[in-house]
Amino acid sequence: MSSIFIGFLGIGLALALISIRVPIGLSLAMVAIGGIATLVNVDVAYSMLGHTAYDTVASWELSAIPMFLLMGGFAFHSGLTTSLFDAARLWLSWLPGGLAVSTNFACAGFAAASGSSLATTVTMGRIALPEMKRYGYDDGLACGVVASAGTLGSLIPPSVIMILIGIFSEVSILTLFVAAVIPGILTALVFASVVIVRVLLNPNLAPSISVDANWSQRFKALSSTWPLPALVLSVIGALYAGIVTPTQAGAFGAALTLVLAVVRRQMTWSKFKAAVVETLTATAAIFFIVIGAVLLAKFMTFSGLPDYISEIMASSGVNPLVVIAIVIGIYLVLGMFLDPMGVLFITLPVLIPVFREVQLDMVLMGVLIVKLIEIGLMTPPVGLNVFAVKGLVPDVPLKVIYKGVAWFLIADLLLIVVMVIFPDITLALPRMLGV
Repeated sequence: MSSIFIGFLGIGLALALISIRVPIGLSLAMVAIGGIATLVNVDVAYSMLGHTAYDTVASWELSAIPMFLLMGGFAFHSGLTTSLFDAARLWLSWLPGGLAVSTNFACAGFAAASGSSLATTVTMGRIALPEMKRYGYDDGLACGVVASAGTLGSLIPPSVIMILIGIFSEVSILTLFVAAVIPGILTALVFASVVIVRVLLNPNLAPSISVDANWSQRFKALSSTWPLPALVLSVIGALYAGIVTPTQAGAFGAALTLVLAVVRRQMTWSKFKAAVVETLTATAAIFFIVIGAVLLAKFMTFSGLPDYISEIMASSGVNPLVVIAIVIGIYLVLGMFLDPMGVLFITLPVLIPVFREVQLDMVLMGVLIVKLIEIGLMTPPVGLNVFAVKGLVPDVPLKVIYKGVAWFLIADLLLIVVMVIFPDITLALPRMLGV
C-alpha cells in the first residue's frame, strides 16, 4: 500500500469511528498511532504519543482555552447574563415576534462572554423558552431561534473553536477575533430578520404582546446589562491595545469577570466552585481531542496526503472559488453526521495546506469554517444544539424543532454565499485596524 492510500484510509477510519460514537480524541489518536506505526514503525509511534501528549498540553497558546471557558463560567454562574433577556424583551417586544427577536440578541450578547455554542443555547434557552411558551409562541419558532442563535457562541469572539483554528493554522487569534465581529453581528441581524418576516407572513406564530413598561423602566433594565458589554469591550480593547496577548486575554477576562461578580455580590463559594469544576471538565475534554488532532496531523504529514492534494489542486489550476465550494460541501455533509470538533480536526490537517497552495486567505477561511461548523450544530440527524433544546423542552418533538431551525439554516447558507462573494465583510475590519 502506498503512503497516500494509507492516509486516505486513515481519514475514512477516523470518520467511521467518530460516527459510531467512539470518543473523538480516542478515534483520532488510535488512527494516528496505527498509521504512524504502519508508515514508520511501532517504536516511533509510541514515542510520538508520549511526546505529543505532553507538548500539546504544555502549550502556552492553549492556555487561552480554559481561561475563556472560566470567564464564561463566572459570567453565567454569577448571573451577569440574566439581565440580557429582560432588557431585550422590554426594548424589542413591540416587534413582530418580539420575544424571539429578544432571545436572538440576548444569545448574541451572551456569546460574547461564553465562547461556546452549547453553553449559549442552554443558558438562554432556560430563560427564553418558558417565556415564549407562556405567551403562546409557536414551538418551532421558539425552539428554532434558541438553537440557531445559540450557534453565535462559536462565532462572536471570544470563541474556543476560533482559538483552535488559529493555533492549527498559525493565524493570529486576534485577527480571527476581529474578522468575526462583523459576520457575527450580521448573522444576528439576519436571524432577527428571519423571525420578523416569518411572523409578518404568519402572525399566528407569535401573538403580539404588550409590555407595560415606561421609558424609565426600559433604561433601568438596559443599564443593568452594563457588566457584560463592559467586560467584552475591556478584553477586546486590551487585546487591540497590546496590553494583553490573545493567550493572556482569557486570564484577563476571567479575572475581570470574577472581580465584577464579587463587587456586585453575585459570587458565592458554591458558584465559584461550580464554574471552576465545569471549566476543568470542559478543558480536559477539549485537550484530549486536541492531542488526538495533533497526532492525526503528524500522521497526515508522514503519509504525504496534504501535499498530494495540494499538488493536484495547483497542477490542475483549480479556481479558488471551486475549492471554497468543495470545502462548503465537505463541511455540510460531515456536519450532518459528526460532532463539530471531530469535523474540524479531521479536516484541518488536510485542508490548511490546500488553502495555502491555492492562495486562499486563511483569515477568511477560518471564519467561513466556523460558520460551516455552526450549520453542523443545526443539521439533522446530529444537530447538537437541536438536541440541547430538546433536553430543555422534552414535550416538543424533534421534528418540530428541526422545522423551526430550517428557516435559519437557509438564511445562514445564503449568508455564507454573500461572505464568499464579498470577502471584505470579513476582512475589512482587520485591515482597517491593522491587525
